[in-house]
Amino acid sequence: MSAAIEALPPLREVIARHDLAARKALGQNFLLDLNLTRKIARAAMPWTGATVIEIGPGPGGLTRALLLEGAPAVVAVERDERCLAALTDLVAAADGTLRLHPGDALETDFATLAPPPWQVVANLPYNIATPLILGWIARAECFSRITVLVQKEVAERLAAPPGGKDYGRLAVAAQWRCSVRLLFDIGPKAFVPPPKVTSTLVELAPRPAPLAEADPKKLERVTAAAFGQRRKMLRAALKGLWPDADAKLAAAGIDPTRRAETLSIPEFCSLARLL
Repeated sequence: MSAAIEALPPLREVIARHDLAARKALGQNFLLDLNLTRKIARAAMPWTGATVIEIGPGPGGLTRALLLEGAPAVVAVERDERCLAALTDLVAAADGTLRLHPGDALETDFATLAPPPWQVVANLPYNIATPLILGWIARAECFSRITVLVQKEVAERLAAPPGGKDYGRLAVAAQWRCSVRLLFDIGPKAFVPPPKVTSTLVELAPRPAPLAEADPKKLERVTAAAFGQRRKMLRAALKGLWPDADAKLAAAGIDPTRRAETLSIPEFCSLARLL
């Protein structure tokens, strides 16, 4: 299989043949350097035996790398019909290891692609990266690992510890269910067309159990209220949830004069349990 994939035309030739000019509306920034795509694929290893799901393969740069690095089964979700046509030769060369799924990743139920667990490896379109990741986190138990290339700012928000400006609702949601690790950066010049920002490969490894007990919807309500007015003390920011916010904070052992960015995830969970 490897020989058949390596014999395929270069990606730039595939792009020219299928008129694959990247479309801004689809958030397309193609990564063509096989050294970089193979580095991403190796960072996602070891393969866990789960079906590897790629979002937005484009002309197939990362897809080729996943196959060359031994991914046992890959399903590529792509909504751009031009890209689907461009990937047909790769499907043939993959000899049954690669399957294409036409459709919008935001509307795709992974259960229709393969039984869980799933392992995501993808260069995510910037414009849908955050809602995709939040959707996956909500079903973290169905994933073995998520390794995705996102805008550096989003990666830093996912991994942010308490106390800084990047720590917010996204960090709490991600780290409550997953261990988050930033792997490496890729500069704009590596992409076609070059974006205006640096990208970061981030790994989300689902925890065996959430970091602390809480109902996810209640946790979201608490973090939305707290970070919605992050410059205010918690006694003021949480008034919309509790008129007696001081008493609730005291019951959770939290100083009401603190601000949202100083709370740990277990402390947010303790507040959620009071709702």
